[in-house]
Amino acid sequence: MATKMIHHDGVTIPTTRGGRGRPLVLCPGLNSTQADLHELTALLRRDYDVTTFDLRGHGLASASGRYSFDAFLSDLVAVLADLDLPTAPLLVGYSLGADLAVHYASERPDAVAGLVLIDGANPLPEPFITETDQAEFLALADDLAQAAEQNKGTAHQVLLTAQHIHALNLEIDVVRFAILDRYRKIDHPITLIMSTSIAGTEGRAPRHNRLWRTGIERLVRERPHTSTTWLDADHRLVFTHAPHIAETIRKLPGC
Repeated sequence: MATKMIHHDGVTIPTTRGGRGRPLVLCPGLNSTQADLHELTALLRRDYDVTTFDLRGHGLASASGRYSFDAFLSDLVAVLADLDLPTAPLLVGYSLGADLAVHYASERPDAVAGLVLIDGANPLPEPFITETDQAEFLALADDLAQAAEQNKGTAHQVLLTAQHIHALNLEIDVVRFAILDRYRKIDHPITLIMSTSIAGTEGRAPRHNRLWRTGIERLVRERPHTSTTWLDADHRLVFTHAPHIAETIRKLPGC
């Protein structure tokens, strides 16, 4: 495998490339790193030339004074601009990474061959996080930030604070409400791999799970040829169901 550091916008982004076959770029999500995605990456490298990387403030990437959707999108743009690939890659995104992939493809339609979106980029018809949900999501952000403390100094570290995480979750809500317009600009094949219980089963989870499915139904009405696979899992499906996800990608037409 080949590793490389990309310097842009005052941050350093580490990339790792390995495997064989057609090019594939795997974009992680908020609070996930390329090290976290090691099982899925290893499986995909059996059939693809896979590039992975860390978003700013994650893994071995440097910290930043700017954590926003546009800042993370600029990281993906920088990685893809630096790659010397024989053909346009299949772009696979998890969670926030899926939203970044859709925005990238809508702006650069000739730069990707297709999209695989794992539990993200959902065109929600209403906010996921309402006033009623604020306290729960603030507590979740705090739990994530505290849990990240044990990974400091490792390839699994996340340097974002609870305030960063919560603000980003609110921003992602806004992004997803408008993302249907982005889909309308994409002609490439799109495959969705979604969890049936993104929010688990407790508390307000039933409302969030219903909203998650409603958003995808909205997208499929707009794009009837979008392929959707639902996994009986929560938002950690990329870690708990990596073999199933890799097999779904391997079986895509033309892949």
